[in-house]
Amino acid sequence: MVRCFLVLEDGTVLEGVSFGHEGAVLGEMVFTTSMSGYQESMTDPAYKGQILVSAFPMIGCYGVNERYEMSSAVHVAGVVVREYNAEPSDMYGGKTLDKYLKEYNVPGITGIDTRDVVARIRDNGVMNAAIVHSEKDIADVKKRLKEHTSVNLVRSVSTKEIKKIGSGKKVTIGLIDCGADRGLTEDLAAVYDVVMFPYDTGSKEIMSSKVKGLVISNGPGDPGHPDIANTLVKTIKELSPSMPMAGIGFGAQAIAIAFGCRTVKMRFGHHGPSQPVRQGDRTHITYQNHLYTVDAGSADGSGIIIDQTNVNDGTAEGFSHKSLPIFGIQYYPMSPKYDVDPFFYNKLEIIMGARK
Repeated sequence: MVRCFLVLEDGTVLEGVSFGHEGAVLGEMVFTTSMSGYQESMTDPAYKGQILVSAFPMIGCYGVNERYEMSSAVHVAGVVVREYNAEPSDMYGGKTLDKYLKEYNVPGITGIDTRDVVARIRDNGVMNAAIVHSEKDIADVKKRLKEHTSVNLVRSVSTKEIKKIGSGKKVTIGLIDCGADRGLTEDLAAVYDVVMFPYDTGSKEIMSSKVKGLVISNGPGDPGHPDIANTLVKTIKELSPSMPMAGIGFGAQAIAIAFGCRTVKMRFGHHGPSQPVRQGDRTHITYQNHLYTVDAGSADGSGIIIDQTNVNDGTAEGFSHKSLPIFGIQYYPMSPKYDVDPFFYNKLEIIMGARK
């Protein structure tokens, strides 16, 4: 057993036991309320650069398996749990979480009172944190946490080249990859031929590809970052008058910014399942992972109409444009394979002309 330490931006130092990679890491600390699906969360590109705290007390009860990955890599910076189970059930096969994290050089820490950590985040908001393995490093890392600033995380998870997926479908759409997960790509490719673009692709190149419309994917970080404003948001502005668009999470926020709305950083965001979203007289139960949201008050006069809200805190969860075939949602769209009424995909087919 190797001692290690969780160092918080507010100066708190918590001692635990190491699993996974034995190395130091800094990141923004958030918590998830999921009871399971830890492999899906760790491989979700939208968690890039974040230290993930599990609110559920025991993690590692089942082995990790490549068929549950949302991407081809682990994107979290680190993992914090109350109790790590080193002997998982063999029901699903796979390897231990410890071995899995070592393969991707991601440190974990167990033996932490995660109830206390989650309460701190809920009371004080998201904060930076670090996992270190030597007491000698604590003083230095405390200084670095206060200096830790936002970077363009989308650059590190977006595709670096244009990719074409599928052929022979009735409609071809573009997917701007800000950190698209495997499920989204597969669900889109089941209905459309898909051209995947890097996040910073210019409007002329997208127009020349002859795609019918665009989906802007979910992704990590601040949608108001200057690099995003000068690339993705600029492209959306130039294409929105002539091209149908749909955004998910980060992508929805970028669309809203392009129309003049503001985004704000939430106190602790929404990370995990069972988030209730009100749409008219219906409530959808959704899975979410976002730390920023559209400021509903800033939508006045923008053409953006907020038509979905979170039942718990009233934040914006979805919008439509009053006159253009453009909409966005904050949550992950439910796959048509598992939902009898997949709102996102149904509406997407309508605006893309794949359904009359």
